[in-house]
Amino acid sequence: MTDRLKGYVVILEANTRVDDAQVITDAIKQLRGVLDVRPLVANAMVDDMVAESRVRQKFFDKFMEVMNG
Repeated sequence: MTDRLKGYVVILEANTRVDDAQVITDAIKQLRGVLDVRPLVANAMVDDMVAESRVRQKFFDKFMEVMNG
């Protein structure tokens, strides 16, 4: 049986002001199948997941930079 998704978590590259991120929120709302979009205010509960994702991306970027010369 195939798993079913109930949603996604989108992690921004950096903490962004709510008014500056409105364009991103509006764009996600335009996607087919999106019921609601709710911004998460930066706090300790999600900070670990966000930090891990950002570090992983920076590591990957540096790795690709080294591999490409």
